[in-house]
Amino acid sequence: MSVDIYLNKGIKDVISEFPKIGKILDEYNIGCSECVEGTCFLKDIVEVHNLEENSERELMARISKVIYPDREVSFPIKKRTEHASKEIKYSPPMKKLVDEHTLIKRWLTLIPKVIEYVDLETMEGLELINKGIDFNRNYADKYHHAKEEDQTFNYFDESLEILKVIRKDHVKVRAHVKAMLEAIEQKDKEKLAEHLIAYSEILPEHIKKEDETLYPWMDRNLTTTQIGNLYSKFNEIDKEYGDSPAKHLKFIEELEQKFC
Repeated sequence: MSVDIYLNKGIKDVISEFPKIGKILDEYNIGCSECVEGTCFLKDIVEVHNLEENSERELMARISKVIYPDREVSFPIKKRTEHASKEIKYSPPMKKLVDEHTLIKRWLTLIPKVIEYVDLETMEGLELINKGIDFNRNYADKYHHAKEEDQTFNYFDESLEILKVIRKDHVKVRAHVKAMLEAIEQKDKEKLAEHLIAYSEILPEHIKKEDETLYPWMDRNLTTTQIGNLYSKFNEIDKEYGDSPAKHLKFIEELEQKFC
């Protein structure tokens, strides 16, 4: 079988056929075994994780030995002019996205307490959960995801599997938010809790993929001019949203004082 068949195969399918490859990837801190989607191609996974050239050569040699134990097969290795760095240094626009993730993660840690506390039969309970839904819709989605989908992703080929996976996560969380709104209208606390939990389970892995893999890979592939243009667009979005992000920050801080 051609080498290209496996390079252009979804990593979940590759690991399913060769479980040992999942363990090998784990040794290089490439956690594909834990990824829910696992549709990224093997060739893309190696590239986006930015291994040093020698490490990539060693990794691909081990993978080829698992797939082709009875013959010598070499996977192509991308030449590098610089050594890969373990330390992530974000460009200004990517740093904005990472900082926004920090606030989203603070909200995720509060969701279990919100579920315990919220009462859909009282004005106070409804006000709290509606502010939470507003955070989901207007900060995490319209404000943050818009910077990703409407701006950053436009610089890249939309057919890339890693972008498809990220977009699919966005679609999933939007569906859960829609279901939360329906649950509030129906005064169904159990349904509300179900979708809050599902929402909070998707985003940690999603954010990790973006912070540790997607954003650094994008930074390596954007030109200085593109990064500057992107930063300008982000600043325009910030101006457009005015004091709305500060309002959401205040909401999170008030919840932390209440529950922590």
